[in-house]
Amino acid sequence: MLNSQTSPESVQEILPHGTMTMEEFLENDLEGYEYVKGELVPMAAAAIVHGEVSSNVHLLLGLYVRENKLGRLYIAETTFQLRDRVVKPDVAFVSTGRLSEEKLKGFSVAPDLAIEIVSPTDKHYDVTEKALAYLKAGTRLVWVIEPVMKTVMVYRSETDSTLLNYEDTLTGEDVIEGFSCPVAELFE
Repeated sequence: MLNSQTSPESVQEILPHGTMTMEEFLENDLEGYEYVKGELVPMAAAAIVHGEVSSNVHLLLGLYVRENKLGRLYIAETTFQLRDRVVKPDVAFVSTGRLSEEKLKGFSVAPDLAIEIVSPTDKHYDVTEKALAYLKAGTRLVWVIEPVMKTVMVYRSETDSTLLNYEDTLTGEDVIEGFSCPVAELFE
């Protein structure tokens, strides 16, 4: 039986081909893994800067969301089902009207806002594919934060994205109306 303490080696012994159904993945609650198109995908260990940026995002956005009673923020390890995958965004926002009463399992819907912070081992293609998967599943806004370059790629649709630099201002647009902060604050 798999559980949250299952090591990568044990996963390989139990699932030698690394495949399982989405239902099996959700039943086993595997920490450190996401589920993509039938395969277990190990999540990279977070670097220190990843943790710092994640903490900054959660603090800045979380205070605004809470004060304005707009919904809830969730940190990594909270699962969201996106069609053929189960993902764990670094930070996610779900608006009040879409919150679930079920608090024991992950969300069966996409978040309103998904935030991914690029790790040094992430491949650009994989990060872009994940951002587009969020959008296809119903996420209204995706921020991909790149700590090395100190940029944020904002995805609104498959054909509408904007690269924000250190000097620009990040906004919640129509997803978290009224929220804004300088991109630079994400990296302080």
